[in-house]
Amino acid sequence: MSDVDPTVPPEEGNPQGSLFDQLMLPDHSGRECWSARDLHIPMGYDKWERFEAVIRRAVAAAENSGLDPLDHFRGASKAINGGRWGRQTVSDYRLTRYACYLIAMNGDPRKPGIAAAQTYFAVRTREAEAGQQPADVTSPEGILALAERYVVAARELVSTKRELAIAAPKAGKWDAFCDSEGLMDMAAAAKALSKVTGGLGRTKFMELLRHDDIRFLQRQNPRVPYECHTKAARAEVKFVETSDGRWVEQTFFTSKGLDWLVDRLQGVMRPAA
Repeated sequence: MSDVDPTVPPEEGNPQGSLFDQLMLPDHSGRECWSARDLHIPMGYDKWERFEAVIRRAVAAAENSGLDPLDHFRGASKAINGGRWGRQTVSDYRLTRYACYLIAMNGDPRKPGIAAAQTYFAVRTREAEAGQQPADVTSPEGILALAERYVVAARELVSTKRELAIAAPKAGKWDAFCDSEGLMDMAAAAKALSKVTGGLGRTKFMELLRHDDIRFLQRQNPRVPYECHTKAARAEVKFVETSDGRWVEQTFFTSKGLDWLVDRLQGVMRPAA
């Protein structure tokens, strides 16, 4: 991994510019693209699973904007160090500049890497649309030009955030029950839906999720959802340490998953008055 700071703009002696410039890999047509596996640590996500949750939110944002996600988020594979034979192949995404921008917009803005990515991809998108070359910061004029582009990009960031909020009006409905990653454990989900379920606690709530008319949690592995729900970004499964030091699989709802469950529950039980 390069030790270049992603927040540092291009400068003399570093012709490739920021780390995001260095990580860009042209595809077979010469167009810019990035590997999601290369970006998750620079954007501040040590664990791939957490970064993949951000990617799913970005895909949803693309869909809500009327775009085909496959035009910007291409499934791929990547060989990395590790595994039984010292190398293993893992899932990856090939991302367009716009896909990277959406990921940055849907990431945790408290992370310096996400903040740097938001600015970087906003500026690069602006430069590409205007046919501009990267600013030469070896002169006062170049520094001023870059600063002006940053101001324009910052204004567009504010505008884009407003547009994303409009495109996804349900987002934020469950915020009071979500953790910092936008996920809800079973106790939080049960509390969020207490008016619909009649106040079921965590254990009874999980039993409800195994009901034949809902089929959210598996019967054979009662802590884990059926695969269709994880593929649809309704849930995530993470390993959580128990009080006795064991690590067990635990299901977390996404906001999308809770919306799905509310719709499904309408046909199973009458909402509490």
